[in-house]
Amino acid sequence: MSAHQSWAYTDIVKDHFMNPRNVLKDDDYQEDGKGMVGNVQCGDEMLVVIKVDKEKDVITDCKWKTYGCASAIASTSAMSEIVTGMPLDEAFNVGPKQIAAALGQLPENKIHCSVLGDKALRAAINDYYTRSGRPDKVIKEESRIICKCMNVTDHEIEEAVLEGARTFLDLQEKTKMSTVCGKCKDEAQTLLKVYMKKHFG
Repeated sequence: MSAHQSWAYTDIVKDHFMNPRNVLKDDDYQEDGKGMVGNVQCGDEMLVVIKVDKEKDVITDCKWKTYGCASAIASTSAMSEIVTGMPLDEAFNVGPKQIAAALGQLPENKIHCSVLGDKALRAAINDYYTRSGRPDKVIKEESRIICKCMNVTDHEIEEAVLEGARTFLDLQEKTKMSTVCGKCKDEAQTLLKVYMKKHFG
């Protein structure tokens, strides 16, 4: 595959970008759960809102709005179709692999864009549980500090992998980890392999 081909978007991605599904256009939308991630001043920002069948705990509608790139738009459009009609517990576990597969794959350097949508969806599901008085169902994604010197977490290492880190040097460049005492190197390298396998097979 040439460098140009590896950057190319599939026809499915192009279709979701040019004709995005389930975009939130109604400011008066009465959602049951709402999740927002990112920061428009730093880059991408994603809003996901859901309606839920409260008897069955099934998503009946999923809408979204983003300031993101073409990949973020296409990924969230596809995700909104995937999770509509899906039980909340199952929808909570929808991730970049499933979304990329529905799009016929994304370029590796754009996989991180698909993370915005599923993070916002999980926040929306947690918000629904909080609003409906079921805090026991809320799942918090706890992070663990790997590099104590630079305060770098396992989540930040995973984000770095999704953004293109493939070697320990890449991790250092993206996170500044292991640039002081270096004691975290072995664990960081192990996590690098774990996240590579998780997201890229």
